[in-house]
Amino acid sequence: MNASLTNLPSDAVLKRFLVVGVSALLASLAGLFFDRQQFFRSYLTAYLFMIGFPLGSLAILMLHHLVGGRWGFVTQRLLEAAVRTFPLAAVLFLPLIFGMGDLYLWARPEVVATDPILQQKSVYLNAPFFWARTAIYFALWIGVSQLLCKWSLDQDRTADVSLTQRLQTLSGPGLVLYGLTVTFSAMDWVMSIEPHWYSSVYGLMFMVSDALAALALVICVASFLVTRGPLSQAAGRDQFHDLGNLLLALVMLWAYLGFSQFMIIWMENLREEIPWVLRRTAGGWKFIVLLLVACQFALPFLLLLCRATKRNSRLLAAVALLIIFMHWIEVHWLVAPAFHPHGFYIHWLDFAALIGIGAIWLAVFLWRLEGRSLLPLHDPRFAEEIERAQRV
Repeated sequence: MNASLTNLPSDAVLKRFLVVGVSALLASLAGLFFDRQQFFRSYLTAYLFMIGFPLGSLAILMLHHLVGGRWGFVTQRLLEAAVRTFPLAAVLFLPLIFGMGDLYLWARPEVVATDPILQQKSVYLNAPFFWARTAIYFALWIGVSQLLCKWSLDQDRTADVSLTQRLQTLSGPGLVLYGLTVTFSAMDWVMSIEPHWYSSVYGLMFMVSDALAALALVICVASFLVTRGPLSQAAGRDQFHDLGNLLLALVMLWAYLGFSQFMIIWMENLREEIPWVLRRTAGGWKFIVLLLVACQFALPFLLLLCRATKRNSRLLAAVALLIIFMHWIEVHWLVAPAFHPHGFYIHWLDFAALIGIGAIWLAVFLWRLEGRSLLPLHDPRFAEEIERAQRV
């Protein structure tokens, strides 16, 4: 089976992505001198959007190693390329060191001194412990992803079937660690922007949202590659149908968790929780809520119910692109109302930071795809799937 990489984007294309990304970041850095607070808010929003792709890819990759399925073998190399960008993600997080006080109330000593609740939470919410936890998150994400990719590459080179067992053995505990680290990172990086508010399902919402965005990304890339050769012999209508079903399941789970959180807050009617909802439904923000319901749930749900959509790679990719765009809208909706509670607000720095971080990440992601087979040809499970398909 041919798994050629010749139809991947050229080095010139990758360089263009880098040029665009660096130029946009430099433009946003210029904005730092005019509006320091807005720069860090926009940077954090763009960063949270970007980090969702490697985080969601890590979860799907480990799920694939545990359950198998031909859909996973078609996307495995794409998921591995995404998780191999974690070192870049760690580097891109560093600028936030200089914006702690601009983003988090608990990082301002003068605010903490007059707030009894923040004083009680200061054991956990303090800068040294925040950065120690962040270092642990990235160490675990990079460590697990490097092992998964190393053993997969070793299997490509040596055809050692025992490596499949290693991948499965790591993926079980890896998913547990993933759940814990994503939960606490969501609490640290996003929920603590409004430190008086809390939610027990907040981390799970981020896990599902990130997995949804990551799956949408690999569907778009797989759709591009399957029409240009590299995956055409392994990825057919059945595989895209399976990917569409998984995307549909994540869309429904995302909607269920969002509605559940809203219902719980509405029924409890606690003064610590209600302001969070009110800020995100005031003024123009209520139209963003309607947009999310319509375009990240209702429309994808209806389209993905249709068998023809899931079996057509181009139509499925169009739905996936919509989900990726709405993921950015969702992240903006989660972050921006904390600073602009009276109505919808967007700044040109939001776009500059998004283009800068996004283009750089995409260039590194595509670069990570180079030099490796797009299919795990020596994985015995993949050979079994091919034999089964041929018998059918």
